[in-house]
Amino acid sequence: MDFSDFEPHAGGGVTAEERAVRLGPSLSGTNLERAGDYNQRVVLQVIRRNPDITRTEIATMTNLTAPTIANITGRLFEADLIVDAGRRKGGRGQPAVRLRINPDGCFAIGLNIDRDHVTLVSLDLAGQVRSRFTQQIAFAMPDDIIGIVGKEIAEIRRSDVLRADRILGVGVALPDDLGQVALPHRPAGYECWGAVDLQALLAGVVPWSVHIDNDAAAAAIGEAQFGGGLDHASFFYILVSAGLGGGVVIDGSYYRGADARSGELGFLPLTGMPGQVLQDVVSLSALAARLEQAGLTTPFDPALDVAEQFGATLDAWVDECASALVPALTAVNCLINPAAVLIGGRLPDTVLDRLAAETARKLLAAAPTIPARAPIRRATLSRDAPAVGAAILPFLDRILPSDAILIKG
Repeated sequence: MDFSDFEPHAGGGVTAEERAVRLGPSLSGTNLERAGDYNQRVVLQVIRRNPDITRTEIATMTNLTAPTIANITGRLFEADLIVDAGRRKGGRGQPAVRLRINPDGCFAIGLNIDRDHVTLVSLDLAGQVRSRFTQQIAFAMPDDIIGIVGKEIAEIRRSDVLRADRILGVGVALPDDLGQVALPHRPAGYECWGAVDLQALLAGVVPWSVHIDNDAAAAAIGEAQFGGGLDHASFFYILVSAGLGGGVVIDGSYYRGADARSGELGFLPLTGMPGQVLQDVVSLSALAARLEQAGLTTPFDPALDVAEQFGATLDAWVDECASALVPALTAVNCLINPAAVLIGGRLPDTVLDRLAAETARKLLAAAPTIPARAPIRRATLSRDAPAVGAAILPFLDRILPSDAILIKG
């Protein structure tokens, strides 16, 4: 397959700071330089989000002419990125051809590296997870990552889950300052991550391009592309991981801030607790420490239900997390006015639902007069959101619309 019509950014892809992703439901063509590439990406995005759409409907949505749509869809057919879904019956004249994404048109791999686990997924163009691997591993070192990723990439290439010649790249999501933040049980030497060049580290085991982003940013981008973001153009994302991260999506675009550090929810001071920050309470590390104190002796896997004997410990953690989040979300509501606050993380859906509901209840009680209060819900892509979001990065850099491709030619 030839992806020459979908040019990667000059220099091998846009950086995380440059990746101003067009995530919102409003899609419009452009007459600027590189219009052909951009318009092709927009049309593909419209078809992806609107299965069984016709060329006439695409033209209406994008403000592009019928001949332009015909040319672009012709190229998409040639690239095997879309398929004919049959003709729409009814109405006058010749029935219109319905267009749909070809899930096998291309693929990407997403890797999430965190202080308590490594997750690797493969994703098709329709957003379906084709394979998933996760390993509980505390504070994995660079050599651990090489071994895990090399083994799983080899397994994907041996399997028939996807075609290696149609893989666009590998996205990697990991926390900022991975080796620098003090967390319980952090081993000596873990600060080595501060000097690691991930591109170079993975070069020996990953035969495709590598695209790197912050884990909370990747999770928010993934939610915007395949989750709740399809219903909300603006939302605030909370990622409960070994630490605590946040992501800001405003009017369909991920907002990074002047230093690409927006959404750093975990470092907000805890009200009434000098020297402590929010992630000292709202994090999987904090929950694991509580369970250890309560007598848990086996390794804590947050994706599994907590044993009944530790139910009271979990309840107390959820209650304290909800209280701790109230001041932060009061500020988020007043300063950003999102349409929703979405909570994700490697916790059972029932626990995330309880955390969302309890936080909403306490926010209403503590701040009943704020001008606007966004609903708080579990994110659609809650458990594997950073890995899925990471897998979307190669799609964004290669074939889906991004404002960055218009800024730098």
